[in-house]
Amino acid sequence: MRRRLSRKLGAVARAARLRAGLTQADVAERLGMATEVYGRLERGLMLPSVLSLWRLCVTLRIPADHLLGFASKKSPPWVLTPPRERDEPQVRRLIRAVRRLKASQLRTLRLMVAALQREA
Repeated sequence: MRRRLSRKLGAVARAARLRAGLTQADVAERLGMATEVYGRLERGLMLPSVLSLWRLCVTLRIPADHLLGFASKKSPPWVLTPPRERDEPQVRRLIRAVRRLKASQLRTLRLMVAALQREA
């Protein structure tokens, strides 16, 4: 039963992630977990904690009953609100890389960006 549930949840999560145009790294970052751990979740090798399940529902904009394989008559309001505009995958990767920089590296990057903007 547990294995079947984890496979169902993983398949639904993967389909919702692809519909949302997100990578596994994007979802993992928003959930606060390692990309490898999220990959195991999608492959049906593990079940998330209750808190991670809630975060997954919010991130993928899908009700928990859908993730768990239950049918629902009406979706909650937060599912129906349109998601904000998504950045290109390259921009998301750049943002993740910038978040890991030290203060001195950020100053250098800011100077480089300013120089590039003057050239454009």
